[in-house]
Amino acid sequence: MPESVLTVASLVHDPALQAAVARWLAGGRYALVPVDPSDEPGAALERLREDFDALLIEEGAVDPSVFAGLSQRGLVLPAVVIGAVTGEVTVHGAEVRLPRDQLEQLPYSLDAAVSRFLRQGVMSVGDGPGTPGGVGAGEDGGGATEPSAAPLPIPWRLDDRLKERLGLLGVFYKRDPSRFLRNLPLKEQNELRRSLERSYRDLLLNYFRNPSAANQALESFVNTAFFSDLSITTAVQIHMDMIESFSDRLRLEGRKTDFLQDYRLALLDVMAHLCEMYRRSIPPDVPLVRFSSST
Repeated sequence: MPESVLTVASLVHDPALQAAVARWLAGGRYALVPVDPSDEPGAALERLREDFDALLIEEGAVDPSVFAGLSQRGLVLPAVVIGAVTGEVTVHGAEVRLPRDQLEQLPYSLDAAVSRFLRQGVMSVGDGPGTPGGVGAGEDGGGATEPSAAPLPIPWRLDDRLKERLGLLGVFYKRDPSRFLRNLPLKEQNELRRSLERSYRDLLLNYFRNPSAANQALESFVNTAFFSDLSITTAVQIHMDMIESFSDRLRLEGRKTDFLQDYRLALLDVMAHLCEMYRRSIPPDVPLVRFSSST
């Protein structure tokens, strides 16, 4: 098991989903602690705030007002929401969404949620999901913010605690090699590959129809691709296989397939996001290699 174990509050009501979640997190860097979503979960989370490092939430199991109340009291945690990619935000703008049919990616999604939280910072009291300046302000948390009348409670600063436990830069570049795709047992490699294909399917199906949902699917795919060290050739192959599958189906239905070429934009988006994640993964204290003009 990795040296740094983070504690995840699991607000999952469905017993079958609880079992699946436990399976995919077994033996990893995350320890699950069940929190009954039907029994005042807000009070439990606030009471145990020093014990939890992240949230795992079954979509629909907790009233959204619970998270709004926690945010008002300064309790904001990295979050993974298990639910369909719809473009909607449940907890805050830095949450990571993962559909139920893609739970094989859960450890990688939690890595991504913690990384995004550390990178974007804690939402200010009074900021809501998607509010400029909070965790929903985009990748860099841009946008101007006004001073809040009620500052975050001190000394509870989860981002500082996570940095102390994971290292100054968090888990963003400290990926777990044991969970790289090529290092997994063959059965798990195949399961993860199929799960990534389902993520990419969601991306393509929503790409021109629902940009917000497509963005969530894109993030899900790219997060797992980065933390599993998915090769670029494999990502391109997934794209080609998916387009070929769509093309075959359209031909059987007697429909044109020319428009499928437009989905190359989705692949370019994936490559651009992956490049950005790798760029951000370079520690600031690592010197760049200089090449002389003679080489």
